[in-house]
Amino acid sequence: MKKLFTSESVGAGHPDKICDQISDSILDAVLREDKNARVACEVMASNHLIVIGGEITTHCYVDVVSIAWKVLKVLDYLEEEFTIISNINKQSVDINQGVNKKGGSGAGDQGIMFGYATNETKQYMPLPIAMSHELVKIAEKLRLSNEFKNAKSDMKSQVTIDYTNETKIDTILMSIQHEEVNQEEYQKFKNFIKTNVMEVVAKKFNMNLNYKVLINPTGKFVIGGPMGDTGLTGRKIIVDTYGGKGRHGGGSFSGKDYTKVDRSGAYAARWIAKNLVASGLASEVEIQISYAIGISKPVSINVNTFGTGKIADEKIADIINNNFDLTPDGIVNSLEMKKPIFQQTSTFGHFGRDDLDLPWERLNKINIFKNIN
Repeated sequence: MKKLFTSESVGAGHPDKICDQISDSILDAVLREDKNARVACEVMASNHLIVIGGEITTHCYVDVVSIAWKVLKVLDYLEEEFTIISNINKQSVDINQGVNKKGGSGAGDQGIMFGYATNETKQYMPLPIAMSHELVKIAEKLRLSNEFKNAKSDMKSQVTIDYTNETKIDTILMSIQHEEVNQEEYQKFKNFIKTNVMEVVAKKFNMNLNYKVLINPTGKFVIGGPMGDTGLTGRKIIVDTYGGKGRHGGGSFSGKDYTKVDRSGAYAARWIAKNLVASGLASEVEIQISYAIGISKPVSINVNTFGTGKIADEKIADIINNNFDLTPDGIVNSLEMKKPIFQQTSTFGHFGRDDLDLPWERLNKINIFKNIN
């Protein structure tokens, strides 16, 4: 039996990702004016309607509708294509009293968060998700530069890796929205994807070129974006993380400020996991952190190195507990989470982003794990 593992990614014009981008763009706009604001911004996009909701507590004003239009313009949508409704409320006073506490902020919610890292790629990410992100990233770059004729912004990728004997690509699948074209132009469109996207990514990762190719397997993909499928903030949590390799706590990221440990706790766990693997202490690790609403320190920390650790997992957990401040205040100070840096994470994954300078991707804590006796 073959050992196959598959991950997927989606492009910037996917309806769920449109919502993520609007949510995180609003978060960044608020943080530029008020670093202590509380933001939980959710968006729904359905057909020609976009609804912006959630809870925002701040002393500043941002035009959320104008922010949404800026996102849509980059994706080649026209103003007459959408009606945008805003329904923003303040944060619940019950939550607020637990979060804003003397002596340190409490967690904005209960929950479990996971962080993962592997030495399978230079990004310390699993190979299938790293390749899936690169496929849509390159396709979108070519679309924006007008080199990718007839392409539109709604796109998906999927990579299946065969781990049976040697690591190799089994299948690459891409579904990319396009203009209505004749058969000859459509064949050129598909050839462009195979040559200028799929093969480029396979070569970049030093992989085989004799893989199965699937492009728009339904036959065509003209109707896309919110007109083809309803979008929601936070629905692509596996795309946002590790492509199904490693667990996920269930909470999404986009539109949430640092007090929401769904986001900050998951970022901190990834930061720790990446530094641990980069130090050579393990070749693969998954870290779980849990929180209780209103309580600053984690309820628990669990480490699993899948048998690759050079010391016991329990000892690694103690090292983490003694060397990392995983309270909301500790995380915001270590990972600069009051800065408006989040919109750039709302597409192509929140982790393994060697194209961005994200604080939780920095290898600045390797020595903590290297200096182990």
